[in-house]
Amino acid sequence: MQFKIRCSAIGEIMGIKGLGKTGEGYLQTWYKEQLYSRKKEFTSKYTDKGLIMEDDAIDLIAEHLQLGMIFKNEDFKENSFLQGTADIILNDAVVEIKNSWDCFSFPLFDSDCPNKDYEWQCQGYMELWDKPKAYLVYCLMDAPESIIEQEARRESYRMGYSELDMDLYEIVASKMTYSHLPIELRIKFFTIHRSEEAITKIKERVDICYTYLQSIQLKPELVNE
Repeated sequence: MQFKIRCSAIGEIMGIKGLGKTGEGYLQTWYKEQLYSRKKEFTSKYTDKGLIMEDDAIDLIAEHLQLGMIFKNEDFKENSFLQGTADIILNDAVVEIKNSWDCFSFPLFDSDCPNKDYEWQCQGYMELWDKPKAYLVYCLMDAPESIIEQEARRESYRMGYSELDMDLYEIVASKMTYSHLPIELRIKFFTIHRSEEAITKIKERVDICYTYLQSIQLKPELVNE
């Protein structure tokens, strides 16, 4: 299996001075996944909210942009050095959705993209889908019921209750609900333009990844197929 960087992980290998510890750690994990035929799983309440609320966020974006009914892209694409699945494909752009955990992590006042890794991710998608621009869209959605209940139970136990306290549940639910707010407080767009220079840098860094993987290889065919 030839190494190709997932668009969502491009930032892991784009250190200022080469791969760095972050990039090397990412590649070691990738190599272990190939050697052991296992996939390293990662989950948290933050990623859970993003995944659960993804369809609702797409509907919010479609409403805001007056796009009518749009659907999450399910097509996987790859080239010689990239692979990934963009969230939404428009005629002239790709759209990457990020669901903020709460209003304090929502980039309401940012004028530039607050996360360089997401910029790299969008550059990858623009290369794969041959688009001139990307929209990185942060959405502030209501937390799903399952997460509200989980947080309310945690707070109930912290306060000394042996079971879920409904008064605390209502307090937690009110803190994790945003749908009553105007849309301009719940959605934030950042436009990222395609950069051939950035895409070239990604390809060059993937070449460095090949070299590093060859230096630690136990089974050369995993890297060189």
